[in-house]
Amino acid sequence: MKSRHVLVASALALALSACGQSPAPSAEPPVAAPATETAATPAPVETAPVEAAPVATGSKPATVGDCATTITSNDAMQYDADSIAVPATCTQFTITLKHAGTMAVNVMGHNLVIAKESDMAGIAADGMAVAPEHVKPDDARVIAHTRMIGGGESASVTFDVARIKDTSPLKFFCSFPGHLSLMQGSLAVQ
Repeated sequence: MKSRHVLVASALALALSACGQSPAPSAEPPVAAPATETAATPAPVETAPVEAAPVATGSKPATVGDCATTITSNDAMQYDADSIAVPATCTQFTITLKHAGTMAVNVMGHNLVIAKESDMAGIAADGMAVAPEHVKPDDARVIAHTRMIGGGESASVTFDVARIKDTSPLKFFCSFPGHLSLMQGSLAVQ
């Protein structure tokens, strides 16, 4: 209890000094609680409100130029874009994937797979056992994909735009086990 009195006295002194006043000196030392007193419930502590992290409400389209784009991934299982608009005037399109993180490919590897939205889960499930690429070789459902990369690496894939012109909805996603739920976006010819 003695430390509680000291804390209360200190808090009072701090509050008064913040107001520009000095606390009156106390001639008496804090009184100790009687030995028969039971433990008191601590007083509630006020805390400042904590603001929630902002929730992304808008889309993050990839920047496209000269029939190509670059998508950056990171160690937090994120792509920096959630959509790619492929110009209808392109005959071929190139996507470069960069891994801005530092973790190794076997720990936090990323790739970029393009497929119909309805095929995503099957491609990811079939690729789980196919390390390190996590894409089943010659999977007909895969339109295109980069190789799996680790922190600081990059990889590119080029594909014929004719293969995706009349196919929708299309998605790009990471097939590393467990990444599909966070790392995906839409892809369309416009």
